[in-house]
Amino acid sequence: MAKSKAKTVDEYLAELPEDRRADIAIVRKVILANLPDGYQEMMQFGMISYVVPLERYPVTYNGQPLMFAALASQKNYMSVYLMNIYSDEAVEKWFVEGYKASGKKLDMGKSCVRFKSLQDLPIDLVGEAIALTPVAGFIERYELSRKR
Repeated sequence: MAKSKAKTVDEYLAELPEDRRADIAIVRKVILANLPDGYQEMMQFGMISYVVPLERYPVTYNGQPLMFAALASQKNYMSVYLMNIYSDEAVEKWFVEGYKASGKKLDMGKSCVRFKSLQDLPIDLVGEAIALTPVAGFIERYELSRKR
């Protein structure tokens, strides 16, 4: 799928093929169930995004809400983006070790974990990763990265 122009999460889900819609919906449900208070779900950059609202933290490098996580259907795979893993080496190490322990093959970029089907993704680990970082901790990590 090319970059979505959907304005709402429901519109985004509706434009997905049925099998992808089901997998994305399950990952979304896990993210929402584990999302710490203060983050907000919205469409951003053509993906379902979980952000620090501008009302809470308006000073971002691009004037957009600070993205904590995202979920997307790409042409050849689906992705879950976990910015807290990208921004913290200890958390990244924990996540990679947890992924390996799940017996599933990790296909990961800097912050994105690619998967072709839900069977490729240790969904409980994704939930744990989402729950790991409260808004204040994520903002602190972001501010430290901007000082480098």
